[in-house]
Amino acid sequence: MLKKIERIRLEMAHETLSSRAETEEFRVRYLGSKGLLKELYQELKSVAAEEKRDIGQAINQLKQAIEERLEAAELSDETVKKEGALNDLTRPGSTELLGSLHPLRLVTQEIVSIFERIGFTPSEGPEIEDDWHNFSALNFPPDHPARDMQDTFFLEAPFEQLALRTHTSSVQVRVMESSSMPVRTISAGRVYRNEAISARAHCFFHQIEGLYIDEKVTMADLKQTLDYFAKTLFGSEVQIRLRPSYFPFTEPSAEVDVSCTLCLGAGCNVCKYTGWLEILGCGMVDPNVLNACGIDSNKYTGFAFGMGVERIAQLKYRVTDLRLYSENDLRFLHQFHM
Repeated sequence: MLKKIERIRLEMAHETLSSRAETEEFRVRYLGSKGLLKELYQELKSVAAEEKRDIGQAINQLKQAIEERLEAAELSDETVKKEGALNDLTRPGSTELLGSLHPLRLVTQEIVSIFERIGFTPSEGPEIEDDWHNFSALNFPPDHPARDMQDTFFLEAPFEQLALRTHTSSVQVRVMESSSMPVRTISAGRVYRNEAISARAHCFFHQIEGLYIDEKVTMADLKQTLDYFAKTLFGSEVQIRLRPSYFPFTEPSAEVDVSCTLCLGAGCNVCKYTGWLEILGCGMVDPNVLNACGIDSNKYTGFAFGMGVERIAQLKYRVTDLRLYSENDLRFLHQFHM
């Protein structure tokens, strides 16, 4: 029986497998349900017990050789197919899945570009800030709640108190300290707050803040600027309103609402049937902030505003859960292909 196995091995080695048909015929002849290998296993049952081990090993080695020959032939066939496809200039092109900018990046770029059109210059700053730039220069008293560990991620440092910035206003402080008047800047970046993560809040998010300082800047200039921004971003039919508010670094301060873009002010569940949606905070720069940054508050005035990018993106794309922005779910991100 060993001679029969060796004869089959030699025949198999000399088989020509130059086409898909020949490869399939080879597989059926040797590995099929009625193939030569099946016959050998049947004959093994009648072999004497002392010979079964050697003959069984020989059959298994033959099976392995047949499978390797078959795998090599199929691999060669696939290679030929691929090379032929690449050389076929009439073959239709395949659609490749292209990536896209993240929705927050798309919204950030759109907002920054709107303000660039009216003279605002983009500026950036570090995400790890000292107490002066993050709090003190912005008129935060030493006992202000925002300094509390519940709101701020403080970092251990040997010689000074550092923290992950809680707003991009720190960038505006750096611009005021290093620039000559007038100042007109727009700052975008990631900020951090020590908050529980939910559909409506996150421990990090993105802000865009604007600052304009010059002689005789008034609240009317602020309102006109924000009205231009809202109409450019959401449409010419949008209206804005300013509601009195409080921020340590602006006085007077206001919250800005836009008429709901979904119900056009009629009232719906998104705007809680008020017809208005809050989008940002703003106000005239507090004289204490100007003086702290070396700017003469008797000569110069200015306004500042800030908005959450996630909030604007929610209104623009109707996203209901803030966590979607940072979970890298491709089902979500694929909706924003350019």
